[in-house]
Amino acid sequence: MIKFFIFFVLVAFDLLSKKIVFDSIDLHTFISLTFFLDLTHIHNFGISFGLFSGLISPWLFIIIGLLVVGFIFYLMKSASDMFEEWSFLIIISGALSNIIDRIFNGYVIDFIYFHYKYFFWPTFNFADIYITIGIIMIVINILRKINNPIS
Repeated sequence: MIKFFIFFVLVAFDLLSKKIVFDSIDLHTFISLTFFLDLTHIHNFGISFGLFSGLISPWLFIIIGLLVVGFIFYLMKSASDMFEEWSFLIIISGALSNIIDRIFNGYVIDFIYFHYKYFFWPTFNFADIYITIGIIMIVINILRKINNPIS
């Protein structure tokens, strides 16, 4: 039950943050928070970092995304430990949140923009952070099992 609650909170927080950005920040406007962090409002029609933007139908992204989420859900159900199970749940939360955004808008809203002088990271959202955290957790778990194969 706690897993469903956490899943719901993560998805709701991401979708709410995107709604606030959509309602509060004009498209392609940047609001400087610090010398290295801006809030903005970008429509990402592609996948990660805008790859394949305009080249593939949004519905194909949705179908592929749902298939991947189904596979990750299968992995979560066969996880070898709770840490791995939570890793997959966090990834699913981010992936489904972006899929929901794409279903309703035809794109994903990105709004967090890190930069420093001439260096920048592509704009992203909380769902992307969830996916990244989940992947890092999986890598940590794999490394832990490699270093301690008995457990």
